Amino acid sequence: MGKLTSMIYSIKSLLLLFGPILLPKAIGYYREIRASSKSANQPIRPLPQSSLRAICILCSVAAVLFVLIFPPFAPENLFSATSSRLQTPTDVLFHRLASIRPDMALTQSDAALRAKFVNLESRLLYLQYGPDVLASCPFCVSEDPKTYLYYALPSLLAPHLLNLVVLSLATSATVAGSEVARWRRIAAMTTAVLAGIDVWSVGTYNHGSNARVLRPSDLDMFFWASRTLRHAVLGVLNLAFAALIYVSSTNRLFATPVLPASRVEAVTRQLLATKSRLSAVGIIKNTSLRDEDLRTRTAAYWMHEGRLMREVMEDREVVEGVNDALANRIKIQDISRDAETYALNMLPEPKPVVPESTAG
Repeated sequence: MGKLTSMIYSIKSLLLLFGPILLPKAIGYYREIRASSKSANQPIRPLPQSSLRAICILCSVAAVLFVLIFPPFAPENLFSATSSRLQTPTDVLFHRLASIRPDMALTQSDAALRAKFVNLESRLLYLQYGPDVLASCPFCVSEDPKTYLYYALPSLLAPHLLNLVVLSLATSATVAGSEVARWRRIAAMTTAVLAGIDVWSVGTYNHGSNARVLRPSDLDMFFWASRTLRHAVLGVLNLAFAALIYVSSTNRLFATPVLPASRVEAVTRQLLATKSRLSAVGIIKNTSLRDEDLRTRTAAYWMHEGRLMREVMEDREVVEGVNDALANRIKIQDISRDAETYALNMLPEPKPVVPESTAG
């Protein structure tokens, strides 16, 4: 774990060095995103069902990835299980391994691995690529370590490819809608970059650094450390895209402004609905006026309504209440001014006619 510890210290040093420079830029970028979201004039809305479905998929897969980090789900580490040094003889090493087995017997995979432990180089490659690659590769030789990388490529890329399928499914228009689908290309590019970094780190790892280590606790278990980091990064990636889907779907961040054509279409749709209602009202009014019986009923209704309102307004309590409201609670001047302003806004001012000048 020495190399992993030194890597952590290097990351801390880089954060201390570049943190004061990158942090203000990150805050400014966040404020810029917030400002662009506010300028879109999109109100915060509840999370759509399609976006909730995508978030559930990503969070479920992230939970599975985090569970796979724990040691019971990882391949067995021969040197950690037996507390052996890298230079321990092969017979002693596998005798210790057999002693911790329930039936004191080695498996077929253990026998294949024992046949591969022919020199120190094979043990170093075991710490780099893990037990499955070292035991099952039919063409790999310790004199050419790149052959192990070629054989390990499918197992290295498999988690990234599976996670890419999950991200593509969660950000597809069929599952999550067209609004979430805009993150699909970014998800694919991010997954490809992470896969490239993963393969590069495994291929460029200096496995010879463990050759001089004497204590088992100082060994750099690169395969197991990189496996843990791989699953953790993929899980965090899924959670990050779940958060992006949430904030974008609820218009908290990355809100897309409504296109002018969509606004015109919405206004036109409202005008057509209003026009249809007015047409319906006009048809009903025209029908009632043309029918003699309906016209008589309408005239009788309004005559009764007028007589009833006159009787109500002649009541003493009503008159006193109206006078009190006009004197104390209602400001006639403000109502008149608002009515005048509304009328001026609705009716454009006539343009003054300029008489044409005649030549003398």
